[in-house]
Amino acid sequence: MKEELKVALIQSFLVWENPQANRSAFGEKIKELTKKVDLIVLPEMFHSGFTMTPDHLDRTEGQKSLEWMLQIAQQEETAIVGSIPFYEGEAYFNRLFFVEPNGNYHSYDKRHTFTLAGESEVYQAGTERLVLEYKGFKICPLICYDLRFPVWARNTVDYDVLLYVANWPKTRIYAWDTLLAARAIENMAYCIGVNRIGTDAGGYEYPGHSAVYDSLGKRLAFSKDDTIIYATLHKDHLDDTRGKLKFLQDRDRFILED
Repeated sequence: MKEELKVALIQSFLVWENPQANRSAFGEKIKELTKKVDLIVLPEMFHSGFTMTPDHLDRTEGQKSLEWMLQIAQQEETAIVGSIPFYEGEAYFNRLFFVEPNGNYHSYDKRHTFTLAGESEVYQAGTERLVLEYKGFKICPLICYDLRFPVWARNTVDYDVLLYVANWPKTRIYAWDTLLAARAIENMAYCIGVNRIGTDAGGYEYPGHSAVYDSLGKRLAFSKDDTIIYATLHKDHLDDTRGKLKFLQDRDRFILED
């Protein structure tokens, strides 16, 4: 049986700093899924928008959203991934959770906090990259600004899928489109990017452009709308491409240092 991963990218408006409203809205959208999928992908900070004032929220909201993700994963029998402001150990993190339907979950703290917006002053940066295995695919999930840093994303461990959740504004959307394709090509992996749409409380507009690219940089799925985007990833595509084009064998070897 061929290995494949069916994904649903939920590109949506976000209600500013209102976790309950956002969880409810995403819950309704998930009920509208028209296909059985293995993985649901939500945007960065899906329960609040890209807020630099997480103290406006109750500190328990992060845990509530994690519990909501666990419930959705079990009910829908699918994994779900997205990031939220999460308070732990006297600090806030922009923390991504990858939750599996069996109740297991993995977390990743955003490495490159967005200094231009002051994120580095509010959220503690992560130090460890996450690579997990799910349904026969090795997945490396990252967050928004991480997209601009190819060394952090470099495929040194033969992952199959590079995944970005984001709040990426309209003014720089050409960079988003270009860098997603570049990350797919240079790492010979599928690359998934999920953005939000709408306007936030700071007046920043988000145009969507959520997409899926194959390991040669071909765009398989794309939308600018308030919608659910479906795509199927095939393991044999990766095996065939890497077998014929052995570019990863010539990759540079290096060790990251802070």
